[in-house]
Amino acid sequence: MYGKKFEERVEYMAMENHSQNSNRTKEQERGELHKTIWQIANDLRGSVDGWDFKQYVLGILFYRFISENLTNYINTDERRGGNKDFSYENLSDKEAELGRIDTVKEKGFYILPSELFVNVLKRCREDKNLNETLSQIFKNIEGSAKGFESEKDLKGLFADLDVNSAKLGNTVEQRNQRLGKLLESIGGLGLGNYSDNTIDAFGDAYEFLMTMYASNAGKSGGEFYTPQEVSELLAKITTVGKKEVNKVYDPACGSGSLLLKFAKVLGKENVRQGFFGQEINLTTYNLCRINMFLHDINYNNFNIALGDTLTDPKHWDEEPFDAIVSNPPYSIKWDGDANPLLINDPRFSPAGVLAPKSKADLAFTMHMLSWLSTTGTAAIVEFPGVLYRGGAEQKIRKYLVDNNYVDTIIQLPPDLFFGTGIATCIVVLKKSKNDNKILFIDASKEFVREGNKNKLSEKNREKILDTFVNRNDVEYFAKLVDHKDIAENGYNISVSSYVVKEDKREVIDIKVLNREIEEIVKRENELRTEIDEIVKELEGGR
Repeated sequence: MYGKKFEERVEYMAMENHSQNSNRTKEQERGELHKTIWQIANDLRGSVDGWDFKQYVLGILFYRFISENLTNYINTDERRGGNKDFSYENLSDKEAELGRIDTVKEKGFYILPSELFVNVLKRCREDKNLNETLSQIFKNIEGSAKGFESEKDLKGLFADLDVNSAKLGNTVEQRNQRLGKLLESIGGLGLGNYSDNTIDAFGDAYEFLMTMYASNAGKSGGEFYTPQEVSELLAKITTVGKKEVNKVYDPACGSGSLLLKFAKVLGKENVRQGFFGQEINLTTYNLCRINMFLHDINYNNFNIALGDTLTDPKHWDEEPFDAIVSNPPYSIKWDGDANPLLINDPRFSPAGVLAPKSKADLAFTMHMLSWLSTTGTAAIVEFPGVLYRGGAEQKIRKYLVDNNYVDTIIQLPPDLFFGTGIATCIVVLKKSKNDNKILFIDASKEFVREGNKNKLSEKNREKILDTFVNRNDVEYFAKLVDHKDIAENGYNISVSSYVVKEDKREVIDIKVLNREIEEIVKRENELRTEIDEIVKELEGGR
C-alpha cells in the first residue's frame, strides 16, 4: 500500500514544475506528464507494492519507447527513399520480415508490426490472453537480437516484467484488466511522437518515476539512485574546460543516472566512444540498460556490465576513461586481504595495502584512479569516514596525497540522498595537476529544503562549481592547502580540518557587560530598599 504520505509526496513532485513554471510551455508539459504518471500509480496502488509496481510502469514505458523508436527509424528511411505514404505500423508481418536483419544490425532489435505497442494497445480490450500476448512479444523482442552484436544489451531487459505474477491479480482476467489499463495509461502519456523531437520526454518520465519511487522506497529501493542535481554537479566537475570526452565510466552505475548526465551536460554525440558502467545487482543492471535506451543511447554507444567491479571488473579492454563519476555503496564488505590475489592487482597494489574488509570505500577509489586517463578527472561521492579513519585507510590516503592525485574535497549537505541522511562528500581525483595543493570546499550549508529532503539548487551548484574552477581561498567556504600541511596533520583530509567555520555568536564587550550588571544590581538594591520602606509603613499603620 502506498498510503497517504506517498500520495502527498508524489502529488507534490508531480505538480511542482507545473505550478512554478506555468509560463513556460516545456515545463507545463513536463508538469502534466508527471501528474499523469502519478495518476497511473494512484489508480493501481494497493494491488502492487510501490517499488515492485515501478517495474511494470517502466517496463511498459520502455515497450512503448522502443516501438516508436523503431517505427520512426523505418518510416524515416522509407520516406527518404521516396515512399512518402509508408507506415511501418500498417505493414504486414510477412512484408516486415524482409527488413529484419539490416534493422537489427543498426538498431539492435526488431519488432514486427503486429507486436508494436500501438497495435497491441488497439486490441488489448478484446484480447482475452493479453498476458500471454505480452509475454511472447517481450521474448520475441529480446530474441530478435540473438546472434547479433546487440544480444547482450537486450538479454533480460524484460525479466522483471512478470505479466503472469499474482501481484497483478489472482486470476488471468484480473491480471489482464490491470495490464490493459496500464497499456492505456502509458499510451495516454503526452510523450509526443518520436519524430517531433520530444524524445527527451521518455527520459524525463523515467527520471521522474525513479525519483518518485526512490523517495518512497527507503534504503532498499533508493540506495542506487543519485538525485539529478548531484549527478549534474559531478558531470560538470569532470568536464570543466571540455566540450567533448572520449569515454565516461561509473563502476557502480546503479540505474545509470550519473552516466546519462554527460549526455545532458555535453550532448550524447560529444561522448565519442560511449558510456561504460558496471552494476552488481541484476534488477538495477536491467534498469540501467533500459534507462540508456529511453535516453536514446544506441546499443553500440553503451556498455553496461553485470558483476562485482572490485573482484571481477568487466572493462579492462576499455580503460582508461576521460571522465569517471560514481556514488558507490558506503562501507560495504569486500574480500580485501582474504583474497591473496588482490594485493597484486595493479589497481590496488600501488598503495601497498588493501582497503579494510569491512570498508570497501577506498577500494573503489583506487579502482577508479587506476582506470582514469592521464588528463581525466574522477568525481566520487564518498562516506565521510574515508577522509579521517586510521589504519589501512590512512595509508591509502597517504599514497593518494603524496602522489598528488587528490585535487579537491567537497563537503556536501546532509540528507541529500535517498535511503540515508548522512552528510557525504565528493572526492575529486586527477593524475595531472598544476599544483601541489588540495582544495577544500565546505558546501554543507549549500542547500534548499524541498519536501522531505535537502536539494542542491542551481545557485548552490554554481557556487560550488565556480569555487572548484577558480581554486582560491574563500573565507569560511574554501581553503587551498599545501600537501606538507596535510602530511603534518596525519593525512586527515576532512574539510572541517581546514575550512574555518564562521563564528556567528554575538561578540560581547566584557567591560560593558560588567557595567550593565553593576547598574542592574544597583537598581535591584534601590528597589529592595523602597519595598522595605513601604512594608514598614504598612505595618506601622495597623
